[in-house]
Amino acid sequence: MAEYQIATAADRRPLTEFLIREGQFLLPMVKLIEQSELAIDQMIDVLGRASIEAVLELSAQEKAGAKSPGKASGEIRWHGRQEGVVHLAERKLHVSKPRLRHKKEGEVPIPAYEALKTEGKLARRMMDILLYGVSTRRYEKVLPAMAESVGISKSSVSRGNIEAGEKLLKELAEKRFDDIDILIIYLDGIRLGEHHVLGAVGVDSAGNKHVLGLRLGSSENTTTVSELLKDLVDKGVKPGRRRLFVIDGAKALRCAIDAVYGSDNPVQRCRIHKIRNVCDHLPRDQHANVKATLRAAWKLDADEGMAQIEQLAKWYEKKHPQAATSLREGLNEMFTINRLSLPPKLMRCLSTTNLIDNTHWGVRQRTDRVSNWQDGAMALRWASGAFEATAQGFRKIMGHQQLWMLKAHLDAAQDHQEVAEQRKAG
Repeated sequence: MAEYQIATAADRRPLTEFLIREGQFLLPMVKLIEQSELAIDQMIDVLGRASIEAVLELSAQEKAGAKSPGKASGEIRWHGRQEGVVHLAERKLHVSKPRLRHKKEGEVPIPAYEALKTEGKLARRMMDILLYGVSTRRYEKVLPAMAESVGISKSSVSRGNIEAGEKLLKELAEKRFDDIDILIIYLDGIRLGEHHVLGAVGVDSAGNKHVLGLRLGSSENTTTVSELLKDLVDKGVKPGRRRLFVIDGAKALRCAIDAVYGSDNPVQRCRIHKIRNVCDHLPRDQHANVKATLRAAWKLDADEGMAQIEQLAKWYEKKHPQAATSLREGLNEMFTINRLSLPPKLMRCLSTTNLIDNTHWGVRQRTDRVSNWQDGAMALRWASGAFEATAQGFRKIMGHQQLWMLKAHLDAAQDHQEVAEQRKAG
């Protein structure tokens, strides 16, 4: 049986050179284009349809041999032509295809046609276009307006989007990380309409980012967070390896990390979330002072920095007690990375949940046209598709060259703990 391969951009130039060499049949179309009697998209339509039908003809020849005049011979015979539909990247197209019949067994499928009539890639492409900002109401307008195109409707787009989203969720749920040394886990949530989606993004020892998992629910919901972390364990991100967790400060997140991965893992609170939370309790004219003080304190050694923030909290105690409480809340974990003695460039990346927030920004960019979030399942599907699309642009984290220093610290602390446990055991 013949093997079929997908043509890529690298095949374009050889094909162009072939058409130039054998291009006498193109000359009438060139003249029509020059005389403005044929639009270029019409030419592409004609050539594209002809190319597909030629491929189907060649595929049929491989099954039945070349057509021969006179009496039919062989087990598989040509049996005229019939209308068919093939699925392209973004639409379906009517074509005329050859028909083959076996002498005894009846209809014989044409391999190329069987491959081209599969809808899987069409549904995925529909979702890609929707994620890049085209609503279902305008989907028909962005598709190529080619003759005899069929099957593009709002309902079919929605069905395709649901199928593709569910497939992406299934792929994410089945993804394994057993052989990847995940050093850092970022946890943060995003709100889509009335629904919350909690996401986890990991960074391996080489600095590569990985979307680890998604869960419907808020970072303030202990059950949601615990279930997400247990999912990660089931996918190969297991306890027993110390990791750095970077979180937004939700208490449920902190409790779930201890429950699932153990209390010996270092946790860094997001400093951007801290600034935002403190400023929410202060008048606007105090915001610049708080931001400057906190940023300066975070550059100091842990003990000295914590003392400076405690002094600021005392200053706010009487007039703005809620701001003082916010400053003190989780203060020790605001300086976790300072205690690891890491280079400034790497610390900058580990001091906030920006890494996953940037992923959320990509999600918002791709979902801001959605105005009717029907249910949580829809929010989860869209989030999975947008996370996947955003992940295509993932690059290594800032300061990844120094990640070996973080790994050394995590490994050393883990070895020390194991030795202590062995001594305690006897």
